[in-house]
Formats: sequence, structure tokens, C-alpha cells
Amino acid sequence: MNWKPELDDLARREAFAREMGGVDKVKRQRDQGRLTVRERIDKLVDQNSFHEVGAISGIAEYDESNELKNLTPANCVFGRARVDGRTVVVVGDDFTVRGGSADASISAKPLMAEEMAHDFRLPIVRVIEGSGGGGSVKTIETRGAANLPGGVGGTRWYWYTTANLARVPVVGLGLGSVAGLGAARLAATHYSVMTKSSAMFVAGPPVVKRLGQDLTKQELGGADIQTRAGAIDQAVETEEEAFDYARRFLSYLPASVYDLPPTIPCTDDPERAEESLLKAVPRNRRQVYKMRPIIEAVVDKGSFFEVAANFGRPVITGLARIEGRAVLLLASDPFHYGGSWTSDACQKVVRWVDFAETFHLPVVYLMDCPGFMIGLEAEKSATIRHGVRAMAAVNQSTVPWCTIIIRNAFGVAGVVHQPANRFSMRYAWPSAYWGSLPLEGGIEAAYRAEIDAAADPAAKLREIEDRLNKLRSPFRSAEKFWVEEVIDPRKTRSLLCEFARLAEPIRKAGPPSNMSTRP
Repeated sequence: MNWKPELDDLARREAFAREMGGVDKVKRQRDQGRLTVRERIDKLVDQNSFHEVGAISGIAEYDESNELKNLTPANCVFGRARVDGRTVVVVGDDFTVRGGSADASISAKPLMAEEMAHDFRLPIVRVIEGSGGGGSVKTIETRGAANLPGGVGGTRWYWYTTANLARVPVVGLGLGSVAGLGAARLAATHYSVMTKSSAMFVAGPPVVKRLGQDLTKQELGGADIQTRAGAIDQAVETEEEAFDYARRFLSYLPASVYDLPPTIPCTDDPERAEESLLKAVPRNRRQVYKMRPIIEAVVDKGSFFEVAANFGRPVITGLARIEGRAVLLLASDPFHYGGSWTSDACQKVVRWVDFAETFHLPVVYLMDCPGFMIGLEAEKSATIRHGVRAMAAVNQSTVPWCTIIIRNAFGVAGVVHQPANRFSMRYAWPSAYWGSLPLEGGIEAAYRAEIDAAADPAAKLREIEDRLNKLRSPFRSAEKFWVEEVIDPRKTRSLLCEFARLAEPIRKAGPPSNMSTRP
């Protein structure tokens, strides 16, 4: 006698699980241009590396002899897998079973995925499609009572959702209609991606219509809306692109806060000097220039991975490698408000500086900031309050920091270019230009009497501007040791590589003292 009959029964149940919501529901999913949850997991992870947990859990049907007739699997699929050789937790919604609703789920499954990531210190990728919340309107009838959000026994999953943000890398992929708790799961991540055909919202169009807003899914929560709002970091055309972005994001990070980011072999010469940097910044201060080519010129070739590009656009954020070492890169973008910090830009700085602190990433800041955004809209959006919070995030950070002042550094926002009260590296290009306030507009007020008394007021204004601009030379500041070094722009990569080497041994693994759980 052996256990083959039981193994045959197990195989039959596993076959039911692989059928998901059934042939018709799977066909409908594919006809709408979306992969099934199992196809998604297979394309995301290394080949044949997925070890599923709880595959045969679900709702079974038995005949009068108590023999299994059918099994509808729970619409949560999760387990362990490898991504580029490193173990991660993957948890996905199966939209073919009740549209990913909690009515067809087993709450212990997504909870266990979060527990596994937390306790074994593994990154987690959430593949999200559906609501995944406390159930649908029909749940009241099927369960005979209304669910209390956060009621008895209902908070453990929420605790892990936020706790994991301070412990392991968390990635969310929105690959369809994502609503309610599903939207919260997607937003409660370090990095989120959605396809452009997807939509995310707290409540969908039928509910919002009761408020008098008759909107399509895309009008309510399409990719353009969510990336501009900062709720989603990246929008892509295809699901395969989403998987590629998730893999690349994880490649820069440690498995948990108890490890350091991986260093990889680098074939890019650390002494590489790009001649293009000599003319990257125009002499005319009113003329804008492109910052991203400067970024590409100083980091390892092809290593810059921009995040949240559509939100807080005066500040560019991303991951990069410098001589094989991972860093968080911040840079100003003069094409958006001249690089002035808006309230959105300040929120972006807070989030990604906190992220760098959580995962022990040194920060490189390529700066061109003429100050906080000014004007009525800036005041309405509480720019100064968000700006002070950004200052706090920078000052509370402990990771190594290096700033290259490319052009402007003015006002309070100009102060926030490195942490206060500790040593950080700083270099200025000859194009750098700084002060408490920009001269433009201020000269007329400060020298009004002298200008008005002149025979040629316009000539007098030009004379004063020329005199003050000479005093504004970065070399004058360097004479007084108000700035450490003015450098040849072509030496920037070499100095950043030195910074990365010096930073490597002083990074410390483990939870940061000011650990944040902000997504």
C-alpha cells in the first residue's frame, strides 16, 4: 500500500486551482488584453522558481457521496520565487474569480504573504487587480452582518502593510481596475507601476456617480491622473514592461533594511570625463538646459532609473549606480519652474530621502534650485510648510550625501541641499550662482533711490547688476571658504566615484533611527 491515491487527489485539486475562474472567465481576461495572475507571476519571476503556498485553498463542491466535484480556488495566489536569483515574496489577485473581490478570497492568504516578507526579511511584489477589501455590497447579505473596518480580528493585515514599508522593499503592480483596499495596497509601496489601460480609485465610477460625477474609469483614475498626483510612480504600455520595471527597481536594493544595497562589477571608467559637461549650462542665466544628459554623463552608463517622473517635476528622482554602487539621485529640472521647489516637489523630496534612509542608499544631489516657488498658487498649496518638512527629512537623514551645485542655490530651499550639522561632500561648478535672493527683481527695490537719481536709470541698473554679479562669482565665495571647492565639470564623475567608495564602509545596515513608513 502507498499514498498514490491521495497524491492523485492532490494533483486533481491542483489542476482545479490552475483553471482559476474557469475557461470562460480566463478567456474573457485574455480577450481584454490582460494576463491571468499565474501568467503574470511566471513572467515576473525567474523561470520555474515560484513555490506556491495554499494553491488548493478555496470553495469546494462535493457530491452526495462526499466526493469532490469541483474546486473554485481562492482569488489570492502567493508564494516565494526568485527575481534575478534573489528570493522575493509574490502575491497576486485573480480577477477571474469574482473580480478579485474579498468575497472569493481567504483573508489569511494575503496576510501570510505579508508575514512571510516581514519575518523572513524578503522583498514583496503585489500584483493587484480588483478591490481586495472587506467584500462587496452583497457581503452584508452573505455573511449576515456589516463588516466593521478595523473591527475585532481585522487589523493584523493593515499592521503588516505599513510595517513592511520600514523593513523590506515593497513593489506594487496595478494591472486592471484597482479600487478600495486594492488601491491602498498599490499605494502602500515604495514603488508602484500601472499599465496605461488600468485605473485606480478609492471608489469606482458607479459609486462616484452618486456624487453627481459621471466619469469613465480612465477619467476618474487613469494613469495620467494618478502619476501626476503622485499616487503611482510609473505608467507603462504593457504588463511585460511593468514586470521589467519591478525587476530593475529591486536590483538596486537590499533584501531588507538589515542588509546593504548590492554592489555590482562596473566596466565604466570611474575617471571618464565628458567634454559635453563644459557646455551643458548656458552662460545666459535665463536660458534653460536639460539636466538628464548631465545625469547620464556622471553615473555609470545606462544605470539611471528614474522614478515618479510625472510628479513634483522640478525635482528629478531616481536610482543609479556609481562605479557599481547604488545611490539615490536627486536633481533639479530647470524646465519646470526653473527648478523652484513647489509643494509637490517638496513632498517628492521627503518621500525619496526617507526611502534612501530606509535602505541605506547614499544621496547624490545635482542642484539648480532658485528657491521655493512663489505666487498665489504656491501660497495656497502651503509650499513653505511642505518645504520645511523636506528640510526636516534631509536634516534627519544619516546616509552619506554629496551635492554638486550646477547653477542656482537661493533662499531657504537653497539651504536644503545637504544635511545640516554633519559633514557632507559638496562641489560647485563655475556656473554656480547663489545668494539669499536672486538679483533679478531685487536690485530695483534695494537701489531704487540711486537708480531714480541717475541721468540714465537703465544704464545705472546695468552698472549695478554688473558690479553685483562679479561679487556673486563662486570664486569669491571660495576665497572666504563659504564653499569648499569649485571644480571642472568634467571631473564630476571622478569625484562622485570617490564619494561612493568613501561612503561604502560607513553605511550601516539595520533599521534607521528615524525610520519612516511613508509610501
